[in-house]
Amino acid sequence: MDLKELYLKKRMSAGDIASQIGSGECVHTDLAAAIPPGIIQALAKRAKSGEVKDVKLYTSLDIGQYECLDEEALKNITPISWFSSGRLAKMINAARADIIPCNYSSMPALHALTPVDVMVAVVSPMDRHGYFSTGGSASFSQSVIDRAKKIYLEVCPWMPRALTGPIIHISQVDGVFESEAPLVELSKPPIDEISKKIGELMAEEVPNGATIQMGIGAVPEAFGMALLDKKDMGIHTELLTESMIDMIEAGAVTNLQKPIHRGRTVATLAFGSKKVLDYINDNPACEMLTVDYVNNPAVIAMHPNFISVNAALEVDFYGQVCAESVGTRHVSGSGGQLDYVRGAVASKGGCSYIAFSSTAKNDTITKIKPTLTPGACVTTGKNEVDCIVTEYGIARLRGKPLSERTKALISIAHPKFREELTYEAKKQNIII
Repeated sequence: MDLKELYLKKRMSAGDIASQIGSGECVHTDLAAAIPPGIIQALAKRAKSGEVKDVKLYTSLDIGQYECLDEEALKNITPISWFSSGRLAKMINAARADIIPCNYSSMPALHALTPVDVMVAVVSPMDRHGYFSTGGSASFSQSVIDRAKKIYLEVCPWMPRALTGPIIHISQVDGVFESEAPLVELSKPPIDEISKKIGELMAEEVPNGATIQMGIGAVPEAFGMALLDKKDMGIHTELLTESMIDMIEAGAVTNLQKPIHRGRTVATLAFGSKKVLDYINDNPACEMLTVDYVNNPAVIAMHPNFISVNAALEVDFYGQVCAESVGTRHVSGSGGQLDYVRGAVASKGGCSYIAFSSTAKNDTITKIKPTLTPGACVTTGKNEVDCIVTEYGIARLRGKPLSERTKALISIAHPKFREELTYEAKKQNIII
C-alpha cells in the first residue's frame, strides 16, 4: 500500500477518533497550539454523555482548547497538568484537575512514570515521505510518541513543518483527522513604561555576541526590543517569541558566536502570532529540539555570556522566587525557569535575571516581601537565585549574605514600601 492510500485508510472524523478512546485510559496531549481542539471537543462530548468514563488527560499550557470541559465533562475526564494557564488553572483551583510539579527539562523522563495509552496532537500535513512534523512543539513529544499504544493526529494546514525535532510516520498512526481550524494565536503583549524601563536596565548589561533566553510577557518583549541594536546575538530558548523574530529580522541575531548550533536559532516550543510559526516553517536556520536537551543546564552553560530573563510573582528577603502561585492559588507551573537559572549562572560571563514590576494591583501590593505568601511555591530557591530586577534597579544576590540581599531587594522595591520592608527586616533580626 502506498503512502497516500495508507493515509486515506486512516483518515477519520474527530468523533471517530474520540470513540477509540476507552474508559480508564490515559490520554496525553501535546501542549499550547499543538493541543488538538477538534479531538478534545469530541472527547468532551462523549464524556458528557457518559459514553466514556475515568479518562485521565495529561496536558500542558492550554490556550483556549479546554473551554469545552464543563462540569458534566469533568465528571468523566480528569485533566492532569504539567504547566497550566487559562481554563486548566481554574480547574486546578476548583479541585477538578491536578498538577504534577516538575521542571520543564524533566518532563520527557517523567513520562516513563506515567501510563501512555493514547497520544493526540496537532501536526503539520504529511510530507511526500509519509512524515508529520510536530512543528512548533518539539518539547516532550518524542517521549510520548515512543510510549503511546495509540496515536491520533489532528492535521492542520497552518502548523509549520520543522526541519528538526519529532516526526511521526503514517505507519505509526492509528487515525488522522483533517482540521481547517486555525491555530490559536496570541498577540504580542502591549509594552508599558515600567516594562520598557526594566527591559532597558537589563539590555544595558548584555554584551554583543551573547546568547539569550526569555519567557513570554511584556517585560521579555521589552527586553527584546531593547536589544535590536546589538550585534551577533544568539538564541537558545525554550520558547520562541515574536520579539526574537524581530531581533532576527533586524540583524541583531546571527547565532554566529554560539559554540554549538552555530548559525541556528534553537528552541523547544513556539506559539503566539503567525509570524513566529511562519519563521519555523521549512527553515534550516531554526532548530526545534526536545526540551530535555534545550533546557539541559549543561547545554545552556556551553554558551558564554548566556543571558536568561524570566518572571516572578513575588520574592522574599532570602531571594526565594515564586513564579507559579499566589499563596495556595495555582497560577501556572515551574516551567523552565530553574533550568535556565542554573544554566546561565554556570555559563562563563552569564547572568540570570528574574524581572518583574515592583508592585501589583495599582501599587497597593509589593512583590518584594519579607516572606513569601503562606502556601506559595518556591520556583527558584535562595541557593540558586542570581539577579532580581524591577523598574528601580538590579539586585545582585548571588554569593551575598542575607543582610546584603535584604538591603539590595529593599532598594529596588517601590519607594512607598521601603520603610515598611526595612521595619520588617529589623523585626526579623536581619538588619539592625
